[in-house]
Amino acid sequence: MIVLFTDFGLDGPYTGQMKAMLHQMAPGIPAIDLFSDAPVGNPKASAYLLAVYAQWFPAGTVFLCVVDPGVGGTRPSVIVEADGRWDVGPGNGLFELIQRRAADTFIWDIDWKPKRLSASFHGRDLFAPVAAMLARREPPPGRPRLDEADRRRDWPEDLAEIVISTISAMP
Repeated sequence: MIVLFTDFGLDGPYTGQMKAMLHQMAPGIPAIDLFSDAPVGNPKASAYLLAVYAQWFPAGTVFLCVVDPGVGGTRPSVIVEADGRWDVGPGNGLFELIQRRAADTFIWDIDWKPKRLSASFHGRDLFAPVAAMLARREPPPGRPRLDEADRRRDWPEDLAEIVISTISAMP
């Protein structure tokens, strides 16, 4: 399965556009929404949520993760395999806690490029196709990452702040 973890929010076309790309490239593989409302533009806070919730999914699950305030900038595009689960997204610290808590990790820079790559929607144009490739059990379309420029080793093991708050009104 492919699991979506984004900060897109619950309104708008972005999640639908990524799911359409996944359906085209990996038909029959379920895509489920884990988070559409991860902390907006905050890879650090999102990294803690992702690490907590990802552990409940089986090996072979592909996580398509987009919390990317630096889209179109210099941050790398990466694939992380951690304890048999795959993570695809920006190398901006989003996978720091996943990597730190896993027994086995492997990291690749994404070398594959689509025919059309928008400056502001790498989730649809780059990350979703790569997630579909991995879900189809294709090898990672990249080369092993040789540096740790995207790591955030200074982030604490536990984040002592409110990351997400849900308040519901009871009738």
